[in-house]
Amino acid sequence: MEEFEPRIVGFLCNWCTAAAADLAGTTRLKYPPNIRPIRTMCSGSVDPFYVLLALLRGADGVLIGGCHPGDCHYVSGNYKARRRIAVLHEVLRTLGLDEDRVWLRWISASEGRKFAETAGEITAKMKEKGPSPLAREWGI
Repeated sequence: MEEFEPRIVGFLCNWCTAAAADLAGTTRLKYPPNIRPIRTMCSGSVDPFYVLLALLRGADGVLIGGCHPGDCHYVSGNYKARRRIAVLHEVLRTLGLDEDRVWLRWISASEGRKFAETAGEITAKMKEKGPSPLAREWGI
């Protein structure tokens, strides 16, 4: 039987986390290719609806990456992201769904190694959890 390879959607801030992913690639750091990146202008622009939609359409995990608090290109976007994801985690918990499949991480443009480590960490955690039951049970 083939080993399970998780599908992870990454909503990555253009100014920080997406740049860190680029840095990780250009410096040839090794990390799993499981993250499907979606470049956003800010982590604060990631609507929880799209996170849920990714999970319902088959993603095994979602990574939202943004600038460190206080360093947002749009001043307070990462604080908005933190509030939105906290509420989303509470909603998932209330519904009895796995909140650990949605990760929020602060990764600046100069932290290519941290991006690679985070990609490895989320991939390993999703492999451990197995395929997400959301797409099968609630898929649209």
